[in-house]
Amino acid sequence: MSTEAEAQTAAYIDALGTDLLAEAAAYTVGNHWLLLANLVVAGLSAWLFVRSNILGRLNQRLDQRARTLRILLMTGSYFLGAALIALPLTIYAGWWRELVYHRTSQAFPDFLGQTLLGILISVLLGAVFMTLVYELMRRVGKLWWAWSGLVTALVLSGLLLVSPFVLEPLFNQYQPLPAGQVQNELRKLAAQAEIPMERIFIFDGSRQSNNFTANVSGFGASARIAISDVALSSATLDEVKAVTAHEIGHYDQGHIGFAVLLSAVLAIIFFYSSARWFATFARFFKLDSPIENPLGLPVLMFMVSLFGLLLEPVTNSLGRAQELAADNYSLEQVGLPDALAGALVKTAAYRDPRPHPLQELFFYTHPSVERRILNAMQWKSVHISGGS
Repeated sequence: MSTEAEAQTAAYIDALGTDLLAEAAAYTVGNHWLLLANLVVAGLSAWLFVRSNILGRLNQRLDQRARTLRILLMTGSYFLGAALIALPLTIYAGWWRELVYHRTSQAFPDFLGQTLLGILISVLLGAVFMTLVYELMRRVGKLWWAWSGLVTALVLSGLLLVSPFVLEPLFNQYQPLPAGQVQNELRKLAAQAEIPMERIFIFDGSRQSNNFTANVSGFGASARIAISDVALSSATLDEVKAVTAHEIGHYDQGHIGFAVLLSAVLAIIFFYSSARWFATFARFFKLDSPIENPLGLPVLMFMVSLFGLLLEPVTNSLGRAQELAADNYSLEQVGLPDALAGALVKTAAYRDPRPHPLQELFFYTHPSVERRILNAMQWKSVHISGGS
């Protein structure tokens, strides 16, 4: 059985052709290098802010009595400045490189406008979150890091709750699935999982990307499943059913709630580590400031970038497990292994389907396409081929 499943998997991958496979491999490796580039930019941003003492001079100009407002303005200024420093890399990675690899057809003015809007939202949210953290440091004392997980969970839950209604519509148009065969079939899937049909949407993902995508977003009463128009226009009905069932799997198995819990735990670990190691990093950047002072925010954010990069193997492994679980949910619910494989092949253009095992271990948020198709073919050999 395994030999037959491996042969079927190889046939799916080989059908892509050597040119596309080579381009996918180059694109994927480039994405890995961008992780390091982002860390370098975070270090550059920290160095520039510390050397110029922008936050210190801003602090002197602000009313010292209005502590919370002063921290909010200082942290917001940092996030805005850091985003502008990173803007050239953002344009290269998010638009130019995507254009070169045929992953987008978005016009640059539209990309820039959406990017600047995203920066403004990130600045506001980042400033509010870090202001809350600095208030924790002042009010709770040495155990502030232990409370950081609760703040992270509350803030993230709030964002997930409002994002489908407030944030996501700023970047894309979400509409109910049009009447027809696709809606009828997906209505059946939604009913089986006790998901209201009005929570399944189509969105104009082609505005930003040519990638074959679908996602689950929101939290609690706002949770919804969204399918890109790229996926609907380029997939068969069975492939749409298989992909939708995969997304329902995320919803049904509580993966969003797990992500919130994981983020809270990681926040506690990070802030505990930062409380112990901040002074060392501050000396490296030649900053004479304790962690409780917002003047140290650039250094703290560099530590966030470094911490996130070092934890990639851990967080990615958890993500891969969830994606495989969602694949298995799809297989069990709709029983369309070849349709799932056909949909997965369409993602191989932007995710090397045959990475080195170490490459997959460290950098892949999803199992490789080859691994996922093999899993589908093995399921097929047991439940369809073997069962017949």
